[in-house]
Amino acid sequence: MNLKSFFEPVPEVITQQKYAHNSFFNFIHFHGETFPDIKGVQIAIIGLAEKRGMKNTDTIERSAIEIREKLYHLKKGEALYKIVDLGDLHPGDTLDESINILKTVGEFLLKKQILPIYIGGTHDLDYGQYLSYQGLNKLVSMVTVDAKIDMEEDALPFQTHTQNIILHQPNFLFNYSHLAYQSFLVDKDLINVMEKLYFDHIRLGNVRANFKEIEPLVRNADLMSFDVCAIQSSDAPGAADAQPFGLTGEEACQICRFAGMNEKLSSFGIYGYQPYYDDNRNKTAAIIATMIWYFIEGFYDRKDSLSFKSNDYIKYTVSLDAQPSVIVFYKSIRSDKWWMEIPQNDQEKFERTTIIPCSYKDYQMAQSGEIPERWINAQLKLF
Repeated sequence: MNLKSFFEPVPEVITQQKYAHNSFFNFIHFHGETFPDIKGVQIAIIGLAEKRGMKNTDTIERSAIEIREKLYHLKKGEALYKIVDLGDLHPGDTLDESINILKTVGEFLLKKQILPIYIGGTHDLDYGQYLSYQGLNKLVSMVTVDAKIDMEEDALPFQTHTQNIILHQPNFLFNYSHLAYQSFLVDKDLINVMEKLYFDHIRLGNVRANFKEIEPLVRNADLMSFDVCAIQSSDAPGAADAQPFGLTGEEACQICRFAGMNEKLSSFGIYGYQPYYDDNRNKTAAIIATMIWYFIEGFYDRKDSLSFKSNDYIKYTVSLDAQPSVIVFYKSIRSDKWWMEIPQNDQEKFERTTIIPCSYKDYQMAQSGEIPERWINAQLKLF
């Protein structure tokens, strides 16, 4: 595939700036006069300019440029970067065509084991991010961070894309988790739908109250989709659908680091930045750039092999008085993270690993004789 034909170069207004010798910019390859060689590359940054998924998006085509300017000026982390910036993806003649282009490029990169980071564009483009997994012949889990649950009826694409993902056929979605939604922005019927499907949903208050408990949900995902409107408008005024309440910029960065450290996660998108609404210092672009920086730091701090029979893991067996009579846990020696085993059964629908991420709190709950809710939900999904 001629990958270059899908992209516009990174604008010279960004690449011709003066950057410090230890800046992020000086340690990556970018699409300028020549297209970068992707051999040996681990991460590819992709700008999105598609804006037809919502109204009032006059400056969204500038979003990737503004994010890059902030990102490029950040200092390089400690790792040896193998990162390219492929430039901006050409929009299609229609929104559906743009989504199909994103799908095609995403699938190509995934097969090359290159993790795409999508920046800019409207949140409905995560449908294309999801579709890029369709040809990989495996079930995937997705985590979305958003103030709303975008499953409205007869609405614009940015308000319906989550429903499109869940209802897509053929179905290859094993689990969907939604983090940091705000109850007063979400119809209760949508919450009931999520519960009937055994999908995880954690409202903003519960994210704050048990922040470490969301890490296993993030660690279970193959892809993450982050809408900037999940961050409070005082920190991120440039969200296309900014909200007065939400995550802080620091909390958003921590979630992105969780995602980067997830050995399973193979694509990441941050959507919904609207430069028109940002302040005069482009504070929102700076926060998004920092989120990307923390994601990359997490990526280069991946430690776990996920080979649970190796000496990298300690196996714990907890006996219970009820069914199940035993729950098996694994703890990583390298990272101190926890997993638990979901037993196989004859009625299982999916050929899927039965070892899922969990927390130390789940292990403690099992030790006290209680079955962790995470175990119950995983078991229900397998029937």
